[in-house]
Amino acid sequence: MTDPYADRAGLNVAAELASFVEDRALPGTGIAADAFWRGLAALYARFAPENAVLLRHRDALQAQIDAWHRARTGQPHDHAGYQAFLRKIGYLVAEPAPFTIAPGAVDDEVARVAGPQLVVPILNARFLLNAANARWGSLYDALYGTDALPGTPAGPGYDPARGAQVIGWARDFLDDALPLAHGSWRDWAGDAPALADPTQLAGRAGDNWLLRHHGLHIELVIDRAHPIGRNDPAGLSDVILESALTTICDLEDSVAAVDAADKVAAYANWLGLMRGDLAETFTKNGAALTRRLAADRAYVAPDGTPFTLPGRALLFVRNVGHLMTTPALLLPDRSEAPEGILDAALTSLIALHDLGGARANSRAGAIYIVKPKMHGRDEAAFTDRLFDAVEDLLGLARHTIKVGVMDEERRTSANLAACIHAVRDRVVFINTGFLDRTGDEIHTSMQAGAMVRKAQMKDAAWIAAYEDRNVQIGLACGFAGRAQIGKGMWAAPDRMRDMLEQKIAHPRAGATTAWVPSPTAATLHATHYHRVSVAARQAARAIEPVAPLDALLTIPLAAGHNWSAQEVADELDNNAQGILGYVVRWIDQGIGCSKVPDIHDVGLMEDRATLRIASQHLANWLHHGVATAAQVDAAFTRMAARVDEQNAADPIYRPLTSDSLAMQAARSLVFKGLAQPNGYTEPVLHEYRRNGKLVGDP
Repeated sequence: MTDPYADRAGLNVAAELASFVEDRALPGTGIAADAFWRGLAALYARFAPENAVLLRHRDALQAQIDAWHRARTGQPHDHAGYQAFLRKIGYLVAEPAPFTIAPGAVDDEVARVAGPQLVVPILNARFLLNAANARWGSLYDALYGTDALPGTPAGPGYDPARGAQVIGWARDFLDDALPLAHGSWRDWAGDAPALADPTQLAGRAGDNWLLRHHGLHIELVIDRAHPIGRNDPAGLSDVILESALTTICDLEDSVAAVDAADKVAAYANWLGLMRGDLAETFTKNGAALTRRLAADRAYVAPDGTPFTLPGRALLFVRNVGHLMTTPALLLPDRSEAPEGILDAALTSLIALHDLGGARANSRAGAIYIVKPKMHGRDEAAFTDRLFDAVEDLLGLARHTIKVGVMDEERRTSANLAACIHAVRDRVVFINTGFLDRTGDEIHTSMQAGAMVRKAQMKDAAWIAAYEDRNVQIGLACGFAGRAQIGKGMWAAPDRMRDMLEQKIAHPRAGATTAWVPSPTAATLHATHYHRVSVAARQAARAIEPVAPLDALLTIPLAAGHNWSAQEVADELDNNAQGILGYVVRWIDQGIGCSKVPDIHDVGLMEDRATLRIASQHLANWLHHGVATAAQVDAAFTRMAARVDEQNAADPIYRPLTSDSLAMQAARSLVFKGLAQPNGYTEPVLHEYRRNGKLVGDP
């Protein structure tokens, strides 16, 4: 049988990956293939052993924490003793002396302007293009076609009553963000806007007016021939908002990339973005359409000077964490290579096409990599050294590669300042990830006792401390004006009215960005950054003391719980339905993120983070006797029928049966949940997805 791997400097590289690198990624970079492979082999020789040591250290810490809790079974939780123990074993490290981050040249979208952020699966080219092009969005469309406003449009065509609703809301928004010197935007007739603050007039594009507020732009589209504009006193046919300033192209939680073919497809899409030539042709209403990256937007300033604004979101790429390995590349001993090292080298190599070209992405000449699922200071320092070595391999100046640190693991949030200090010269982003952070909270304290019900987690003491500390520590480390402080995802893409009411809390918290599930949501969320001055909120919050570590380390135990049989059954059903609804698409169709109906048929954006919570929560209740194995299996059986019903309209859906790969994977996530490293779902999902690909996708 022919070996599907090619020898490259002692590494065993999947033939399709080797061809992609040599035929597509390297040409135009000035780096010879032999030099690249030798450099990559040196990276693995240096960093793969240390990667393994870090993972063993995670396991060792978890074993000690498990033993500490087991030794105190039945005793009241000793909070002071617990913290002293965590310091003794090195789980908690010393705080660094005060410092200020210095990431160097950073684009304004990251350092100085606050606005929405999208996260998009890198394997879906159409979604990628939509997200990259979501830098600008129609406020009229976002309001008209969603539940942001009460009611719904009447009839299949344009509903003038709904349109009037939209126009009224938009004019009131303009009154709030960019008040006129006299009167209201509701009465504006289309002359040059006489703004209360004349500096907010940024320029023109033909008849359109460009305004600027809090660093964000608003374009007033004047078109008296348009069906809306011709009935408007000002000829205003639309209000275009600068929306998704940044987009994270995701190689991690939102994709199912389990082999060389998947990795090459992901890297190829990233290459298309960095070269600026990514395109996707599809059929809509019987016609073939091709979607491409948007061009920059041209304007003329009030003094007559021409200028352009970016037409696309600034792109980050999220690599995988330290845990996973990939069969796309085998080490000399034929073991799978750490995937994060490959991601660091390949995504940076591909980004050279942007740095050496027209700077279609980063005008500051930076490469932006988000690094997820790091546990503590030493793992952040490892990433910093790895990025140093990748820069040396590619001939890049030190700290060209910027890093985003996802504050989503308990050991990282408990040592956040130390983690930031470890990457202080390249860090441009921190964010809270409630979902993964909750999964890690459950797994870390698995032996302490039964956890509260999943819905109660949001009210737990550690959550408030976690969200506050992230902003407070970021500001103390000098993030204001230098880097992003982010908040997590709004998971319900069909509930925009609720999002408008609730997600304003993120800029009010002093966060410069927050995740949204769609370009439409980005446009609506952008209004929050006009209503709130994030710079002012950061200045106010910078004087706050950091929330105490005691609250962050409060374990969300259900002390003295006395749930009824119905409450237990409801919780089991809720978790089982969420697990099955997500896993069946992951295993059978390779879909890593999609809108999955919950048990109440509310569509929620689901990825591996939500799966981690549900599977660990069931594993916790099973371990502590809140539920029996038979009860959990019964819930899976009930919810399999429910998920089948919810997917009945999908022509390629495979029903869940007791012996289907998706059902087996779901059960493994729960019944083997205690044994999964830090409660991660990836090892189980990858195993069953690879088996599924052997069988063949539907």
